[in-house]
Amino acid sequence: MTHRVLLVEDNSTIRATLIPALEELADMEVVATADDVASALQAISAVAWDVVVLDLFLKKGTGLDVLKNMTALDFSAGKVLVLTNYATADIRQRCLRLGADAVFDKSTEIEGFLEVCAAM
Repeated sequence: MTHRVLLVEDNSTIRATLIPALEELADMEVVATADDVASALQAISAVAWDVVVLDLFLKKGTGLDVLKNMTALDFSAGKVLVLTNYATADIRQRCLRLGADAVFDKSTEIEGFLEVCAAM
């Protein structure tokens, strides 16, 4: 089954790399993208998705802001995977407390991230 992905990432180069990787290596379809908190929350509410891939540093606001606002929305059927360059122990704990299912470091855990995506 192909999972529908909402990709929240402000860096166009990373988006251009992640989209084909998710489609080819993890059998996922990116159905929407967002690059700031407002567009992410709009897409979360408007688009049918199974997985949100969420960066922490966005054009306006942060992924933590997205997670905080998602608690008011019903997203219990979907998964939220944080993919960031700032996966410190504190950030990981904060993301998990706010409802993320997993946190991955872009620079060192991309393979593990793609493995988790493929296993869904």
